[in-house]
Amino acid sequence: MDAAAPVPRDRDPADLLRTAADRLEALAARTTAGDWRVTGLLASRPEVVATRPGGGTEHVAEARAGSAAWIAALSPAIAPPLTAALRAAAGEPDPAPDLVTLAAVLLDRLPGRR
Repeated sequence: MDAAAPVPRDRDPADLLRTAADRLEALAARTTAGDWRVTGLLASRPEVVATRPGGGTEHVAEARAGSAAWIAALSPAIAPPLTAALRAAAGEPDPAPDLVTLAAVLLDRLPGRR
């Protein structure tokens, strides 16, 4: 797993958070839309399919131009800071609702017990 990028000492933490959120939001807007799920008939050849709100579907692999940057941005390199944020929120008496929602979305998509 890649090491987490160091936080630049000359950046305001709030500005860093807002900028990261803005860039993630912009990337999501140009990425293959829909609810991505692993599907397919053969376990050895799973496919990622995006189901759109209207019910249409698109194979994400066939939309590489729109989804490659999203996949790269959400590589395993984000796991250490993301898990740290989730664990820190779990220790708070009143965790941020957005982080609780994030955890619920992740649990709906991550392999393991439901």
